[in-house]
Amino acid sequence: MADRTTTPGRSGPVPTEPDPRLPRLAELPGFAAYMGEGWAAPDRTPPTAPGAPEAAAAHRARLGARFPGRAVVVASGSAPVRSNDTRYDFRPDSNFFWLTGCTAEDAVLVLRPSGTGHDATLYLPPPAHPGEPGFFSDATYGELWVGAAPGPGDWADALQLEVRPAGELETALTELADPLTAGHYHDKPSAELERTLAELRMIKDDWEIGRLREAVDRTVSGFAAVVAEFPTALEGPGERWLQGTFERHARTYGNGPGYATIVGSGAHAPTLHWVRCDGPVRPDDVVLLDMGVETRDLYTADITRTFPASGRFSAAQTQVHDLVERAHRAALAQVGPGKRFTDFHQAAMEVIAHGLHDWDLLPVSVDEALSDRGQHHRRWLVCGIGHHLGLDVHDCAQSSYDAYQGAEMAPGMVLTVEPGLYFHAHDLTVPPELRGIGIRIEDDILVTPEGSEVLSADLPLDAADLERWMRKSAPDSGQD
Repeated sequence: MADRTTTPGRSGPVPTEPDPRLPRLAELPGFAAYMGEGWAAPDRTPPTAPGAPEAAAAHRARLGARFPGRAVVVASGSAPVRSNDTRYDFRPDSNFFWLTGCTAEDAVLVLRPSGTGHDATLYLPPPAHPGEPGFFSDATYGELWVGAAPGPGDWADALQLEVRPAGELETALTELADPLTAGHYHDKPSAELERTLAELRMIKDDWEIGRLREAVDRTVSGFAAVVAEFPTALEGPGERWLQGTFERHARTYGNGPGYATIVGSGAHAPTLHWVRCDGPVRPDDVVLLDMGVETRDLYTADITRTFPASGRFSAAQTQVHDLVERAHRAALAQVGPGKRFTDFHQAAMEVIAHGLHDWDLLPVSVDEALSDRGQHHRRWLVCGIGHHLGLDVHDCAQSSYDAYQGAEMAPGMVLTVEPGLYFHAHDLTVPPELRGIGIRIEDDILVTPEGSEVLSADLPLDAADLERWMRKSAPDSGQD
């Protein structure tokens, strides 16, 4: 990585006395003038997808209708510091992107009341192009450091939106009366605005559904790429090899992983968020893969399947997988318009509780376990088993209870269903043959006017079909 802090030496005779401070290149008028000459204009087209500006305009209209006569300010945010002068990759705030389609860092959207609606203006830091000292000296905005960088005019053309330099923002804000703020612009963003945006984002439009279909398709192919690497992982590289395989796939065919990839093998499979991915993969293990590709339009999939590392489930592993599959199918049947968001949760829990009772694992009756005073079956399933999905893997999380868990499903919602059973290796309440087995099945589902569509249906559900799918995904397999 190029050093942002090194001060280049000056040309000319060596000084007889040590120079306590060598000048920076930007302080040399001749060099600055020379660096401003002889550059052709690169392609500075902003990275926007077809349909994104129109979708964002419709989203702004929906938001504006909720706040007539009130100003709204939403920021894209800044990349957090990783260490010292290095930062993590930047990803814009989801609400900001939903309203703009813009991926620029340190940008701010202002919606001003105008008539019955709002006028939108986007403020962003202008990049430093040839002829400006920052072109070669500013590691944040200098084009020589960051590559071809769109300016306000480029963004305005791409987004079909008024775009102004960030230096004009403070003056513009003084003209607003107590604006509602969201994102990272203000230390205390408006809870009302954050909640409203989350609830508006629950219903996806056709453009968003298209992005989610792409995310799911890319993720399914990512599963195939990972499973094909099981033989290599078994030879020594283990979980991290599989994690790296998926994340390379996600970066190649999308923006990257939509969240921290989970690869849990053997005793790690029951750990709900095993993102360290630093363990071995052994032939007798099941490998839980919870992965999602985020598209370049920032919509993510979230899919989980659990595979036998050797290609064949053991009897005990099949037993657990079959119970989770029955719970999953029962939950899928409860996804549709007019059904309550909690219906699929309850359906899955009933199957799980009955199954555990049949295995003599529950210390109480099924009825008591399912009651508010029981929930004993949740020892092996303490997490929720579904959530909204979209720009965030746990989308619309700032919604009110009444609009989320307490609401009925409606067409255009996209959600996950993900029951599982997690028997930790050190859990002495289960028989030895079940210890260290973790199974989760997770699909992404679109609520339609007629019912629902499983977007991730290309991945099989039952144990036997997963084994067959693994054989087809093997790099040298010609088997059915």
